[in-house]
Amino acid sequence: MHEMSIALAIVDQVEITARPAGARAVSSVRVQVGELAGVVPDALAFSFELACTETVLEGAELVMEPVTARARCGPCAHTWAAGMPPQLSCPVCGGTRTELLSGRELQIVSVSWHDAPSAVPTHQER
Repeated sequence: MHEMSIALAIVDQVEITARPAGARAVSSVRVQVGELAGVVPDALAFSFELACTETVLEGAELVMEPVTARARCGPCAHTWAAGMPPQLSCPVCGGTRTELLSGRELQIVSVSWHDAPSAVPTHQER
């Protein structure tokens, strides 16, 4: 199950950023997952929960944004949802010189965390 290695990589990347920034708890991690990325969302969610144990991410929510696979035909410039398995020949002209525009993404988009309390109390008016 390669989802565990993906979850561990996500946790590592977030910790590298969050800890030096003073995070005491990460509340959520938002990732884009392309439909052609070869990731099973339920398996990634399960693996993420396990990978977060005893880290600053423990209890964090994993928010997955699905990304539809899209392709474009070189000769006629038509774009379409490629689907899964991907249809890589143009549905309009039948051309095979196509480019995959999206659907392979697997990236961290944003992270939300709570900062550690500062050593010196500050007062802010809002």
